[in-house]
Amino acid sequence: MNLPTFEDFKTNSIAKGCSEVLHREWTPNQVVDVHSHPFKADALIVKGEMWLIVDGKSQHLKVGDTFHLEPHVPHSEKYGPNGAVYWVARTNV
Repeated sequence: MNLPTFEDFKTNSIAKGCSEVLHREWTPNQVVDVHSHPFKADALIVKGEMWLIVDGKSQHLKVGDTFHLEPHVPHSEKYGPNGAVYWVARTNV
């Protein structure tokens, strides 16, 4: 699988109008309870795996998968036995 570099991901995301791009790392089996964000998020999984739960529906995400969240959408997250890393482009609204 050919993933972009972080710099390419960042450059492309900023060109599309995002406000900031972050490298996020999560520990093995970490659980993040229900929360929301005041920004739009577009992310690319680059290591490990995670489950994103929105409206009671769980999405299993692995390396190369992407996810999108609109602002203020309640969601929770669970990370796999090896943790996870994703790059996220945040757009303030």
